[in-house]
Formats: sequence, C-alpha cells, structure tokens
Amino acid sequence: MVTSTALVLLMTPGLALFYGGLVRVRSVVNMMLFSLSAMGVVGILWIIFGYSMTYFADGEAPIWAGDPLKDFGLVATDPASFVTAGFGVTFAMISTALISGAIADRVGLGSWVLFAGFWAALVYFPVAAWVWGGGWIQNLGTTLGTAEVIDWAGGTAVHINAGAAALALALVAGKRVGFARGSHRPHSVPLVTIGAALLWFGWIGFNAGTAGDDVQVGLIVVNTIAAPAAGIIGWLLTDAARGRKPGVIGAASGAVAGLVAITPACANVSPIWGLLLGLIAGAASAIAIDWKYRLGFDDSLDVVGLHLVAGVIGTIYLGFFAIDTGLFTGGDGGQLLVQTISVLAVALYSFVVSLLIAFGVKLATGLRVPVEVEEGGIDSIHGEEAYALDETEVAIAK
Repeated sequence: MVTSTALVLLMTPGLALFYGGLVRVRSVVNMMLFSLSAMGVVGILWIIFGYSMTYFADGEAPIWAGDPLKDFGLVATDPASFVTAGFGVTFAMISTALISGAIADRVGLGSWVLFAGFWAALVYFPVAAWVWGGGWIQNLGTTLGTAEVIDWAGGTAVHINAGAAALALALVAGKRVGFARGSHRPHSVPLVTIGAALLWFGWIGFNAGTAGDDVQVGLIVVNTIAAPAAGIIGWLLTDAARGRKPGVIGAASGAVAGLVAITPACANVSPIWGLLLGLIAGAASAIAIDWKYRLGFDDSLDVVGLHLVAGVIGTIYLGFFAIDTGLFTGGDGGQLLVQTISVLAVALYSFVVSLLIAFGVKLATGLRVPVEVEEGGIDSIHGEEAYALDETEVAIAK
C-alpha cells in the first residue's frame, strides 16, 4: 500500500501535465497550478477532518458522513491506520483535481481553491464514506436483498463524482471567450503523452493498492492494462469511422477512458470482458465529447465526456458482466439494480451540491477572471510563463 500510495500520489502531477498540454500555451501555468493547489488544500483538509468523515465508526449512524471530530488532526488515530489514511488522501487529491479541467482558461486560482475545499468537504468525503466507509451504498445490497454494490477503486466515488461536479462548475462558469469547435486547440502533444503515461503508471497503484492476494492483484493489473489498451483502439476506430484523422490526443484520451471505465470493475470482470469494456468506453467517450457543442456547455478539457461517461459505463457494466453476479455471467438483475442506484445517487448528489458551491463561490469572488485577462492569457496573473524564451531563442525557434 505504501508503494501504491506513491503511485497514486504521482497521478495528480501527471494530471497537471496531461491538462497542461491540452490547454493553450497562455494557460499552462494556471492549469497545472489548479492540480497542485488541489493537492495542497485537500491534503490539509484530509488530515484535519477529512479522513474522519470518510468512514463510519462502530455506533456511528451512517447517514451522511463520518464524525469529523473523531480523528481530528489524526491526533488520536491508531498509528496502524496511518497507511490507510495516506492511501486515501491521494484519492481525494486526484478526484478534486480532475474537476479543474472543466474550467480551463477562465477561472482564477482563488476561486478554484475555494471551490475545491468546499467540494472535498461536502461532496468527496461524504460520498467516499457512502461507498467505502460503511455507508448506505456499501450496504445497499444487504438492504435490498441483492448482491452488494461493486465499486473497487472509484467509478462512483471518484469519476462520476468528479464528472458531475465538473458539469455543474462549467455551467456556472459559463463559456470561454470565442468558444467554438476547434477554437482552443491543445498546445503540446508531447506534454499530453507524458501526462497520460504517468496517469496509466499510477493507475496500477490506484486499482491494485487494496488487493487481498496474489490472484486478485494479478487480475486487477491485467485489467488495468487491457481496458485502456482497448480504449485506445476504440477511440481511434470511432474517429476513423467518422472520417477524422487519427491523432495522439485521441489515443491518449482513449487510454484514459479505458482506465476510468475499468476502475470500478478491475477486480470483478474477466480480462476478455475488460477488453470489451475498454472498447466501449473509448468509443463512447469519443462520441460524448462532441455533445458539449450540441448542448452548448463549455467543459474545456472534456471531464464530463471522459470521466462521467466512462465512469457510468464502467459501473453499470458490472451489472451485466461482474464475475458470478452479472446478468450475463451467472447472476440475476440484482447487481444491475444496485449499480444503477449508486450511479444515479452519486451523480445527482454531486451535481446539485457542486452547483450550490459554485454559485456560492461566484457570489463571493466572481469566479471568472476579467475578460481582458482571459483574452490576453490567464498565466499573466501568475507572473510565470510555461516557456520563457528570450528574443534570441524566439528568433531561433521561428
């Protein structure tokens, strides 16, 4: 788990590189700082009260979240729990940072940090308690007399949670200046590739960190390779079918879609079904990202199309193909029922609460930077440039 904690911790800087490559050159510093600041604010909140909120202790009513005072500051925490607490905070960090891709180019750092802190406290910590900490989602199968909900590493708690929040925040933030198809092209394909590679690398720890034995960890690792591999092909085939040229951005995005989809299912589907899941997720996400133009919302880096859509697919997919309990793999409709309920509940809760938080932040800070800052490049407010070249270097580059 210590090794896995290090792997998952690396994912958030990896996300900073992935997102940093996807934005325009004048927004790189701002975008990467959103991921790093999420690590800061969530890490602090987790130690003070977040870890306490993510599980229900014996005798604690599993209603909304755990008591934030029971492990306040981790002062009275059993040291044997520190490894678990360390592993858990890396999930909280990456989940929060994922949201930031929806608001690239137009939101100030202060507004983002305020949103991130409230979102972690009011959305991520409670939902984590529901799914993994003894809450109502974890016990839904017992309540209904069916198989229990399966969410191994965060289809609901991480990806659907962050994706629904990203949609809410993007709606409140509004569209970028000049928003239109093709108007905000990625500035660095190599940076996106490096970021995607680090995400895939870290995802091994993300999925395998809590494996119970060698057999289980083997299945998880194979699925964490199979699904994103198939996701790449699913995305590229979809682009080819639509008459679009194949590209690295699409391949990297397909890998991420496959990783997102396999996250809840990695320990509970056989590899052949893992491949099918990756193909479906890659194709579906490739199609879904175009819908922001049709529906008229500006999700800058396609958090909704990748994480919400692929997260829903991966979680629902277990209802059909989970080993022994899926509808087509020896079970009945019970698994599908509880998977669907968990998806709808987390998506609705995260969207509504995130919407309220976003409106609150907008009232407090205005949320967006001034138009002239957005048009001139949001990195100007940070006093740094992603690529600080002097005049001679610029002339040589040209």
